[in-house]
Amino acid sequence: MDAKLLTLIELSKVNSFTKAAKELNLTQPAVSQHVKQLEEEFDAKLFIRSNNNLSLTKEGEIVLKYALRIQSLYSDMNRKLKDYKKCVNNLTVGITHTSESNIAPEIMAKYSERNSGLHIRIISDSIKNLYEKLSLYQIDLAIIEGKITNKKFSSILLGTDSLVAVVSLDNPLANKKVVTINDLKKENLILRNLESGTSTLFINELAKMDEDINNFHLSLEMDNVASIKMLVRKNLGISILPKSACSREIKENKLVGLPIENLDLIRETNLVFIDNNIDRNILEDIVSIYRESI
Repeated sequence: MDAKLLTLIELSKVNSFTKAAKELNLTQPAVSQHVKQLEEEFDAKLFIRSNNNLSLTKEGEIVLKYALRIQSLYSDMNRKLKDYKKCVNNLTVGITHTSESNIAPEIMAKYSERNSGLHIRIISDSIKNLYEKLSLYQIDLAIIEGKITNKKFSSILLGTDSLVAVVSLDNPLANKKVVTINDLKKENLILRNLESGTSTLFINELAKMDEDINNFHLSLEMDNVASIKMLVRKNLGISILPKSACSREIKENKLVGLPIENLDLIRETNLVFIDNNIDRNILEDIVSIYRESI
């Protein structure tokens, strides 16, 4: 990879020519020369120097954004070349914290089982971060809940899911067939992080009914779906979760999942990727296994 771009990336981290030179094992004049050459090449000032502080200009931020993508692509290229020489194939898949508790890991395990020599790495993160990782080519594809509106990405619909109120068998609500918003207001809510796709959908649907999350007793926010289900089973509160994330517990009569009256809580599950970055046959095989399993 271009040494000048590596210098730019390091400078953006340490904000110091001296520190960057030390990290890159270069002289300080060499670091300065790299910046000068980049500024001449792009006809743009990349850094602002003031009072011993170093910060990127707007133009510098643009160059950095693409430099990081180039670095990621370069690393990916090296990894795939090494894998090719070893006759090993790698696939990096991003899933949401919700997907950790549904069939997504099982689907990838089945796909790996059917493709000998394939090594799959699964990364769990927020939807926002998964999109960022896709953009930087740090993951090959992602399984994401909700509509895909960014035209930079391509997607294949895997299916739909719905959010339900999840309650303990010991909670009186477990005897109902449907819960109301007023029912929810009387309970301690244990929700996914409010910035998560799950909670965002719930909050947005409440707003359509002129309701605010602040009118509810939100006792806990957390990312880990397994921990939420464990707390609900102990009747320490109720939650709003995708039915797919607790289908096993519902089937085994360990939890009860109830629809919420007047709220449209159905959402898509999509396989998201960047065109030309992944073999279409891989996508079709994963989609086929997914649909066989639901």
